[in-house]
Amino acid sequence: MPVGEFASPAWFGMLVVVAALAVGYLAAQRRRRQHTLRFANLELLDRIAPRRQGLTRHLPATFTLLALTLFTIGLAGPTADAQVPRDRATVMLVLDQSLSMGATDVQPSRLDAVKVAATDFVNGLPRGINLGLVTFAGTATVLVTPTSLREPVLRGIQQMRLFESTATGEALAAAYQSIQQINQLLASADGPPPTRIVLLSDGRKNVGREVDGPAADCKKAGISIDTISFGTTNESVTIDIQGKQVPVPADPETMQRIAEVSGGHWYDAPSAEALRDIYSTIGSQVGYETQRVDASKPWMILGTLLSVAGAATALRLNQRIP
Repeated sequence: MPVGEFASPAWFGMLVVVAALAVGYLAAQRRRRQHTLRFANLELLDRIAPRRQGLTRHLPATFTLLALTLFTIGLAGPTADAQVPRDRATVMLVLDQSLSMGATDVQPSRLDAVKVAATDFVNGLPRGINLGLVTFAGTATVLVTPTSLREPVLRGIQQMRLFESTATGEALAAAYQSIQQINQLLASADGPPPTRIVLLSDGRKNVGREVDGPAADCKKAGISIDTISFGTTNESVTIDIQGKQVPVPADPETMQRIAEVSGGHWYDAPSAEALRDIYSTIGSQVGYETQRVDASKPWMILGTLLSVAGAATALRLNQRIP
């Protein structure tokens, strides 16, 4: 880890002290050996002196010096990147419930698969996120204004039913207005909280306003829109409308356009598995942020363990703790 990633690198100056202790230990061992050889009767010493443990006698000092080194690194304040839950953000979940969402190219149906994936998405967000819900078909309804409570959003997802038409532009406008209202209340000295709209639909809009206007409004307000095109593009996918089989292949063009205009990201989800993965990715992005955090604890733990090992070996080999 580069020194630039330490909070207090000046503590590395203590390594000079550790090195000096190591040199002093080696010098003391050498003087002790020279003193023994100079004044001892070697034949008598061999008969009466206890045998030394060879290199093992240096273990207490080795463990202690290593522990001091680790403590020094810990004091220098190593840091590391970590995913930290956001303590403030606003997310609006916008879900399509038009008749085409009843198609069964995604089992058991597109709408049922969305309910499962969206529920997992909601449950995975940190409590610091204010989450709202908009559903749309021929009209758009703000079921839940952004709130830290999850139960109203989960209940709204489970209550979704199929209706005619697709008013995607109206849904974006409703989400934008709801976000603006809540962000005015949540604004601090740093401005409004980070905000994102997560829009899911399987087709293009066929009623109501165009999508470019609300998408551009969001971009100006700093609200990015992540869009998900759900379902397969297979022309054989149909639904029954008044006794007629109507083709409802997924049409990603509208979702791509919204993401492009708003500065967000477009995702293609042809299956339930892909949808779950996409919601998981978006959840990580909107719910967490990367921060530099203190990483000294592992170093201090290792240093403590080595200190204990040094004391234990000293007691075992020398019958005393230095």
